[in-house]
Amino acid sequence: MMDIDVVGVRIELPSNQPLILLKEHEGERHLPIWIGAPEASAIAMSLQGITTPRPMTHDLLAKVVEAAGQEVTEIKIVDVRDAVFYARIVLSNGAEVDSRASDAVALALRTGSPLRCADQVIEEAGVLISGDEGDGSGDQNEEQVREFREFLADIEPEDFDK
Repeated sequence: MMDIDVVGVRIELPSNQPLILLKEHEGERHLPIWIGAPEASAIAMSLQGITTPRPMTHDLLAKVVEAAGQEVTEIKIVDVRDAVFYARIVLSNGAEVDSRASDAVALALRTGSPLRCADQVIEEAGVLISGDEGDGSGDQNEEQVREFREFLADIEPEDFDK
């Protein structure tokens, strides 16, 4: 297992599909995971420090774990099969709970839990992203972030029923 960091939420163009971008803590490979719009919204809000008046699903889960006398000790991305990522939420009593990677990342951000990824997942699905620094590609990333923020600003709860 290796430590990974959340780089951010991006919108893949031209499909407008949201993805979470993770990166090896001690390396250069990135792990893009395509996710749904509600999970992208939850992750982006957490990254921006936005809180809601009432708890969202991942906030609720964190509070339930705490109320049960447990802590989320780590999040592990353990497998990828047919482009589907599998994660495990590890609790302080040693229990491990199966999870979608997007939900596990959203929970990690809310609980401050470390994110880890199995080496074979990074080897299989990790990518090197050229131009991370200084070649102007940051402008494209900033444009994608701006577009995603506009998407979030215009989204309504009813949109998720479509």
